[in-house]
Amino acid sequence: MDIMWQEFLTIIREEVGSRVVDTWFNVLVLKGHDILRKEVYLEAPNAFIREWVNKNYLMLCQTHLARLLHIPAVKVLISDTRSSIVDKSDSAADPVSVSLASIASPDAEPEKAAVVTYKGARSVANRAAIYTDSAYSFDNFVVAPNNSLAYAACRAVSENPGYLYNPLFIYGASGLGKTHLLHAIGGAIKHKYKKNVILFQTADRFVSEFINAIRFNKVHQLEEKYRSADVLLVDDVQFIANKGQTQEAFFHIFNVLYDARKQIVFSSDTVPQQMDGIAERLRSRFASGLVVDVQVPSLETKIAILKKKAESSTVVLDDQILHFIAERVALNIRELEGALIRVLAFSSLTQQSITIELVHKVLLRAPTAVIQSVDFDKIMKVITRHYNCTNKQLCSKDRNKHLSFIRHIAMYCMKHLTDKSLRDIGMFFGGRDHTCVVYALEKVERHIQDNSHFSLELRRIENEILKG
Repeated sequence: MDIMWQEFLTIIREEVGSRVVDTWFNVLVLKGHDILRKEVYLEAPNAFIREWVNKNYLMLCQTHLARLLHIPAVKVLISDTRSSIVDKSDSAADPVSVSLASIASPDAEPEKAAVVTYKGARSVANRAAIYTDSAYSFDNFVVAPNNSLAYAACRAVSENPGYLYNPLFIYGASGLGKTHLLHAIGGAIKHKYKKNVILFQTADRFVSEFINAIRFNKVHQLEEKYRSADVLLVDDVQFIANKGQTQEAFFHIFNVLYDARKQIVFSSDTVPQQMDGIAERLRSRFASGLVVDVQVPSLETKIAILKKKAESSTVVLDDQILHFIAERVALNIRELEGALIRVLAFSSLTQQSITIELVHKVLLRAPTAVIQSVDFDKIMKVITRHYNCTNKQLCSKDRNKHLSFIRHIAMYCMKHLTDKSLRDIGMFFGGRDHTCVVYALEKVERHIQDNSHFSLELRRIENEILKG
């Protein structure tokens, strides 16, 4: 059981990053699981963490624990050490809420998981679990001038899928709400058209699926799975760039769905015309419907987002504190929410009131929460100067112990000072796998805990990077 939990933490760390894992998942305990009832039992140290994981990460837990247990779906039930039952009076209204009452009562009817499956008439071999994250809805999306057109287009698509704005293409920088909008479309359509099959997929996972389909001679089944969808939501479609065979399969899937008037929605970090490594015929199809952008939020919008997130956690924060956080956090909304999470968690775990001084203390520990943008070149310039080495040495295959550790420090800074993925960082260092980056992050984090002098040195490096 411990091995499974460690494997789960590794997967989660890859998806949401070490900071989220350290804050929310490392404090959870896997108490057991029941294969027959398809339930997994976790324990949190307090009610705050239990409720936060329930609200923000429950679907993630259910998805990956089901995969590790080799079953289609699993229900995750979280208790806390101060109570024997999860008290959620509004669980009927919240699709991700869970209750431990079913553990005490063997006859209790299990709740339905947030899963839509292919209709019974379709091949069992091609049946798929379709997930949309109910934490992301139109109701909790903050509409502002920077995203109002994209929001309006998504609402229109959810009202009349397949006929209006098809395909819909949403583009913008990372962490500005594109994924939120895709999930909101899926959730709204699922609520209104209950029999529709909704398939949400990231482009990089589509690539992995396609590679495995070729390997095991199941390309036909893969194509059938996607062609059976009534709504196809593809996040970060730019990741199919320079993958010719994958693009060929994707092109045919697109044509089948489009001809059948099935709704298709894409998100990307750039407009279709500027997508390098994408075949012209695919780019033209991406741009054949409505193309809308999500822009960087203003200070007022960031404050509104923080206020809404705080209220959803039943926390009321002073406007001065919200303004303080919004001013110091990067333009990326994901980092903005991460900063708020850290503040709330620190306040809860240390039982301190949220003040400007406490927020300042927490954000100083989180160097990602800065306005100034940081790129890989800026990080490498400071690292190589500080340790008297070269970019070429750090990006080489040289496994010298000293160089390897400097490389790990550079990877750590890139992960914590930019919004780039593990894959992006690995590619920068000579095409290394994301697992190498995960290993580097863990090693540096352990060294920070064990060596106070190194911790101070790393903070000086980070401050130098942030000052430019």
